[in-house]
Amino acid sequence: MSDSMTVFDRRAVRQRRDRRAAEFAHYDFLVREAAERLLDRLADVTRTFPVALDLGCHTGQLADLLQGRGGIETLVQCDLSPAMTAIAAGNGHPSVTADEEWLPFADGSFDLVLSCLSLHWVNDLPGALVQIRRVLKPEGLFLGVMLGNETLQNLRLAFAAAEQDIEGGVSPRVSPFADVRDVGQLLQRAGFVLPVADSDCIEVRYAEPWKVLDDLRGMGESNAATLRRKQPLRRLTLMTVLQTLANDYAGDDGRIPMAFDLVGMTGWAS
Repeated sequence: MSDSMTVFDRRAVRQRRDRRAAEFAHYDFLVREAAERLLDRLADVTRTFPVALDLGCHTGQLADLLQGRGGIETLVQCDLSPAMTAIAAGNGHPSVTADEEWLPFADGSFDLVLSCLSLHWVNDLPGALVQIRRVLKPEGLFLGVMLGNETLQNLRLAFAAAEQDIEGGVSPRVSPFADVRDVGQLLQRAGFVLPVADSDCIEVRYAEPWKVLDDLRGMGESNAATLRRKQPLRRLTLMTVLQTLANDYAGDDGRIPMAFDLVGMTGWAS
């Protein structure tokens, strides 16, 4: 992989997931909501998929919500984080620690691949989609959802304004995310038949601005952009960000809206 494709520090992503695995159940609301929406799509498909892969399984939320949808008989769980994989294994499904960019499965291993809020941390998304298509059987189905570029816009703008005023320059404090239009083209390039990419949104309204950052840490979703500033965030910058969120973005009810843009992906293997 060329350096130009190294947008994310994958080691940092893995370490943050490892650190948060034990308490992830207290912060998994976003993954659970996205997984429920993903499984609703699966329920609309009349076919059954005996062998499925949960790619980026976290600690097993999708398996918990499956409830027989898709006619899945064997579900293999896979995550970049060994700590999360170990917890997911407790639900009785086979579990593997592996990188989404280097899937350790033979060609045509699965009837279905599901991926919930994991692929937005992949450096080589085109390559990852090719890998997913490779491990699908002919006429197999891929259903995925990842965070899109409208995610956390309020937080992104608040950080940019604070850093510009206090530190004299802006750094990527919120990770970059893919655009839904680009994702549709990537599905097609990866060789999927009938590719579809669409966008949905979950809005979370926070009573306290610091809770936004607490949730992101608890989810293991803190910024892992390779070009992020490595030095600790200045206290004055942080306090300014929190004040900006409270002053500039709170609604009439005093709560601060945070959008999580969900980019859905559907594609069939030929």
